[in-house]
Amino acid sequence: MEHLVQSLILGLLIGGVYALMASGLTLVFGVMRIINVAHGALLIASAMITWYIWRATGIDPFLIAILMTFLMFGVGWLLYRTVISRIGAASVSMSVLLTFGLALTIEGLLNVFAGNKFRSATPSYFDQSFRLGGLIFPKTQVYGATVALVMLAALYFILSKTWTGRAIRATSQNPTSAALIGVSATGVAALAFAIGTATAGVGGSILSVLYPFFPASHYDWISRLLGIVVLGGMGSLPGAFVAALLLGLAETLTATYISLQWATLVFYMTILVVLLVRPQGLFGSQLREDVAA
Repeated sequence: MEHLVQSLILGLLIGGVYALMASGLTLVFGVMRIINVAHGALLIASAMITWYIWRATGIDPFLIAILMTFLMFGVGWLLYRTVISRIGAASVSMSVLLTFGLALTIEGLLNVFAGNKFRSATPSYFDQSFRLGGLIFPKTQVYGATVALVMLAALYFILSKTWTGRAIRATSQNPTSAALIGVSATGVAALAFAIGTATAGVGGSILSVLYPFFPASHYDWISRLLGIVVLGGMGSLPGAFVAALLLGLAETLTATYISLQWATLVFYMTILVVLLVRPQGLFGSQLREDVAA
């Protein structure tokens, strides 16, 4: 029983980190109807920058996450203004092709400047754990989940308590009505993409400690995050949070009681099953499109 409880808690800790990583992806889709396939590559780029700063200065990677928030916010704004805005109201498939090309570009740049080898930030407490009775909680996972939850709380506050957040939510729900009351769709889209990229910045810093990574790791991460977004419902932040916790639990329990190899298949199987059974996800809405001749 104690073993099960520990597995459940560890699954929730990992799920909290997944929720942060997926929040930016689902936010961008909710506002812009863009599937940002480059989100995984931005995570790895942030992890790589975090690793280099940690290696050069010794600063805790979780503190570097604060810097990465602002740095990647700027990167996201710049990417939107120079690249993403070019596709305008094009189809979703066009956004997939564009952001996939962007992901390949980021991967190529990382290969050139950093080399194609695994890296991982290992702060002084990397192999230390908290103990509560017979339960053991790795410090890195506890700290990573704490940073993720703080960032998610900040994101919730921005979206629910500020004018900027209300503008983002209004645009995601009804772009036409939002425009009628003076909300700039272009400005909101740029801000949403920048915020989504900022979450990738924090997520990348956490990733650099919790998981070994190399430039091509973004394929694995975007697959996981798409599984979360599809399960939760495209564009639903609460859905992404719940789905991340569920998949974090599923992955941990599978690794504990079945096999670590099977755990890596959980996200891929989830995408397949959800698309077959409930295409709109747990919190998504099923849209009806009638075509009149």
